[in-house]
Amino acid sequence: MSDAVDAVIGQWATERPDLVDGLWPVELFGRIQRMGVLVDRTVKATAAQHGLDVGEFDVLTTLQRSGPPYALTAGTFLKASMVSSGTITNRIDKMEAKGLVERVRDGADRRTVKIHLTERGHEVTRAAFADHLENYARLLADVDRELVDKAADGLRQVMEALGDTSIK
Repeated sequence: MSDAVDAVIGQWATERPDLVDGLWPVELFGRIQRMGVLVDRTVKATAAQHGLDVGEFDVLTTLQRSGPPYALTAGTFLKASMVSSGTITNRIDKMEAKGLVERVRDGADRRTVKIHLTERGHEVTRAAFADHLENYARLLADVDRELVDKAADGLRQVMEALGDTSIK
C-alpha cells in the first residue's frame, strides 16, 4: 500500500537520486503536513456549524478546559498559541460581540483583564466540542485503535525531542 507521500518521495528519488538518503524525514513530516490539511478542513467545517472560526473554537475550548472560573488573561492565550497580541485582541473583540466571552478586570489588580467564558460561551463550547470529538472519531473509524495509540506515542516522542512539551 502506498500514499501520496510515497509518490512524492518516488518523484524526488527519480529527479534527484543523489538525495535519496536524505528523504527519510519526508516520510514523517510530509504525512504530518498532509494530515494537518485534512484535519484542519474538517475542524473548520465543524466550527463553522456552530458559527465559529477555528481561532474562536480554540479560545472557547481553552477557557472551558481551564476549569472554574473559566477565565484566563490574554497573555495566557498568547503563550498557548502562535499568533500576535493584535490577533488575540481582534479574536476576543469578535467573540465578545457574539456574547461568547467577556472581559473582566481582576479585583486585586485592576490592570489585569481576564477573558471570561459566558453562559452562552459554555453552551456553544459544549455543543461544538461534542461535535468535534465525533468528527475525530469518524476520521479514525477505519483505523485500528492500537495503531492510533502507537502513532500518538511515537509523535509524542518526536514532539518532546523537538522541544514541544506541555503548556503550563
